[in-house]
Amino acid sequence: MSLALPELILPDWPAPAQVRALQTTRRGGVSQPPYASFNLGGHVGDRPEAVAANRACLEHYLPAAPTWLEQVHGTHVLALPATGAGPWLADAAFTRQAGVVCAVLSADCLPVLLCDRRGTAVAAAHAGWRGLLAGVLEATVAALGVPGAELMAWLGPAIGEEAFEVGEEVRAAFVRRDAAAAAHFRMASGGKYRADLCGLARQRLAACGITAIHGGQWCTWRDAERFFSYRRDGVTGRMASLIWLDRV
Repeated sequence: MSLALPELILPDWPAPAQVRALQTTRRGGVSQPPYASFNLGGHVGDRPEAVAANRACLEHYLPAAPTWLEQVHGTHVLALPATGAGPWLADAAFTRQAGVVCAVLSADCLPVLLCDRRGTAVAAAHAGWRGLLAGVLEATVAALGVPGAELMAWLGPAIGEEAFEVGEEVRAAFVRRDAAAAAHFRMASGGKYRADLCGLARQRLAACGITAIHGGQWCTWRDAERFFSYRRDGVTGRMASLIWLDRV
């Protein structure tokens, strides 16, 4: 297999120097269509040897292999380092230990990276609409045990408002939990609504006291050259959002 180097996004946020983070794209790697080409998801039907090669390539940019989660659109937050061999059913992970890599996979759902301003704790959360509604971001903030005012967040690539249509039942569920969520839904055709996933996440993070919120400018659905999108393609790969603390 001829492996191309991955294209990586470095989050642009004022995190402390010891906080390191990376966002992968679909570019690079060895996976063949429809997973072309830097697919990191082992559960989507890609050849296991291709996923293994892509993950091994990614590890060259990391202090250690990530702890890959079995994401279920829930609210469980895994403390790392984890004991045992997995699988770890969780949609977020956090650590206070240097050299331990938190990671989440996505292909339309919103990845959210968190750190505290002192650079002593980091977390990664997988926040699709189900997880957002259930409270995965609130659970992640609670697990970090740091006041929201001392945290900052970075929002990775996710499906944009223009491409993300949901039913009335989804809008109603968010509004029942917080009436202010109505501002992040716009009427579309056929009784559907366009949902602003990043806007909903910012609202939830702000309610936790987090005012330093960065990123959120990429739409996975619109940028087929750079990002995987499950809603656009159905069978497709997964990207990773990763965060860790440097060893001192």
